[in-house]
Order: sequence, then C-alpha cells, then structure tokens
Amino acid sequence: MNKKRAIIIVIDSMGCGAMSDYAEFGDTDKCNTLRNVCEFNNGLNLPVMEALGLGNIQSFKGITPTKTPIGQYGTLEEKSKGKDTTTGHWEIAGLVSEKPFATFPNGFPKELIDKFIEETKCGGILANIPASGTAIIEELNDEHHKTKFPIVYTSADSVYQIAVDTDIIPLETLYDWCKTARRLLDEGNYNVARVIARPYKIIDGKPTRISKDRRDYSMEPPKDTVLDKLKKSGAKVIGIGKIEDIFSKKGITHAIHTGSNKEGLELTIKAIKGALPLDEIKYEGVNITDEMREIIFTNLVDTDMLYGHRNNAEGYGKAIEEVDDYLEQILPLIGKDDLLIITADHGCDPTVEGTDHTREYVPVLYYSKNIEPKDLGLTLGFDSIAKRISDWLE
Repeated sequence: MNKKRAIIIVIDSMGCGAMSDYAEFGDTDKCNTLRNVCEFNNGLNLPVMEALGLGNIQSFKGITPTKTPIGQYGTLEEKSKGKDTTTGHWEIAGLVSEKPFATFPNGFPKELIDKFIEETKCGGILANIPASGTAIIEELNDEHHKTKFPIVYTSADSVYQIAVDTDIIPLETLYDWCKTARRLLDEGNYNVARVIARPYKIIDGKPTRISKDRRDYSMEPPKDTVLDKLKKSGAKVIGIGKIEDIFSKKGITHAIHTGSNKEGLELTIKAIKGALPLDEIKYEGVNITDEMREIIFTNLVDTDMLYGHRNNAEGYGKAIEEVDDYLEQILPLIGKDDLLIITADHGCDPTVEGTDHTREYVPVLYYSKNIEPKDLGLTLGFDSIAKRISDWLE
C-alpha cells in the first residue's frame, strides 16, 4: 500500500458570489470576492488555477475557461449558518454548525466585561464596540499608552478581540488575557466563536499589527471531524497557519504558525516533501502509528486579514497571484496517491461597502496526478470536502 495524503489549501475569504440568503447576513447581492477582485485589477494572472478549471466555474476577468482542464472544479454552498473562519473550516472538516455563533452589535455585556477586568486585573478596557481593527487601534492608541488598558472590540463576526501594544503590555500577558476571556465566554455560554489576540507595535510612527504573533482561541469543535478520525487512527494531521487555533488543537497532531502566506506556502511545500521538522512541531503525547495516511491542512490568511477587511482589492489580487505562483511548485509534487484541494471558507469582498466577511459560495479545485477532469457543478455543503478526504484516505 502506498502512502495516501490529502493536502488542503484554504485561500481565506476567496468567495465567488452571494449565497441566496445573503440579506440575512447584512450583505449585498453584489458581493463576489474573486470576480470583483479580478475586475478591479483588470484581470488576474492565475495560470495554474486556470489550468485546474477555475475559469470554467464562472466568468472571472483574466481567468480563461479551458476545454482541457487538468483538475476537477466546482462551487460549494455552505450549509452552516455563518460567514466566519471557524464555521467555514469546521464545515470543510465535516462539522456542520446548525446554530449560528453569537454576535454583539452593541458590544459585550457589562457583566462579562466586569468579570474580565476583575480576573485579568487589567484595570479597565477601551472600546467594547464593533470596529475595524486597524481603525480602532489607531483611534485609541494614545489612550491605550496612557492607561495601559487593553482595546477590546468585536465585528460582524462572532469574535472577542483584544489589542495591545506589546511594547506596553507583554505578549504573554495578552495571551493570558485571551485565555481568560475564552474561559469566561465558555463558562457563561456566550457562544462566541473566537477570542483573537491582536498584538501591535508602533512602526515608523504608526500602530502596526504583528501578524505572526496573532493567536485565535476558538471554541472547541463540539463533535469529531475528519481530522479527529485520522488522528485517532494514529496518522498525522499537520496544521499550517492558524489551523490549530481554528480547531482549538482538536484533531491535530503537528502544528506550525505562520506570519504570511509566503511562509505558509513554503511550509506546505516542505510538508509535501517530508522536510518539516516534525519532532519539533508535534504535540506532546501524540503517538504516530499509521505512517500510510496523512492530512496537510493550510490556511492562507493574508487575503482576508490584510486585504479583504481593509478594502484593498489591489493587494488582494496580488496575494491570489502569489498563491498561484507557489502552486506552480506544488503541482509537480502531487503524486497519484495525493489529493490536493484548493478552496475557501467564506467571502470578504474588498470592493463592496463595509469591512466584514461576506456570505458567499466558494470555489473548490481537486487535483491528483491521474485525476479525471470533471465539472462538479454546485455542491451543497463544504462538508463534501471531508467526505472526499475520507473516501480518498480509505
């Protein structure tokens, strides 16, 4: 038996059109992250994804349909009621969220904030409103420096975000505060998807978030996913980027954080080549007894975090082109016993009003050395990916 592997690459927020229930999520029917980014940039140069069949899914400027695709291609419709990273990734791994996570358009309840201040001994907090992260940090930086109070804010997503200047508040203190917030939210059944540590520093006179030190403290998935299934069998599940945070380490055997898409893609190439320092990134107590099956799961967050939320369509386009450049190196490494999956978890259209995620369909591309090219059409459920992985690895 040859070693079977599934390699999942999530291009964070690269949606491809408003779902039918977009209005329930406060979105417009004009949201189509990939198509609008292509249009804004007068076309994108994506020769690898084009060859896989991306241009056959719908009309994207610069991405030509091909009569001879080398992969399988289609569109996925989310079953879960959400448009956030946690919901999307959980569904990709096979867990459909029937109940949407809670959001806080008026800020978090006073009793929660009071408990947070009491237990962290932080003295007080700033903000407690929905806000753009970059904007609220710039607005409150001076007051943060004066009071040393953390900046606590949320968004249209289910997130409790804590921002501090790590030259004022140590990074480990920020992480401890986030862990306290996670515990309080869980104990109070607030149903908040993620607590996010948002460290920043003053660089060239401007508050600048430090992506590599960001951490997400997610709710633990309430049920097993395809990742748990594989881990319990003794096989490797390698999380690259913020995967271990999204799954609260559940179902993961090895993990490594990244500071950029470039780093994530280079680590993915190393993982495929078997060149990662696995002993260094393995969780304590993990015992690998099945060397014949493996999942490599990568999240590429720059499209979402650096460009989608900041309405930077030009930067978003360049980030997608960077991913495609690396796919040129990745495809030759994919053998007949490997299944490469390229998809997204939601939308974040930088060309429409607002800075929040958008409720969108997502593209999916499958590739293996001897795969039969096929138009998969529209499939209900991101969890179809989990089923495909299970079938592949068995």
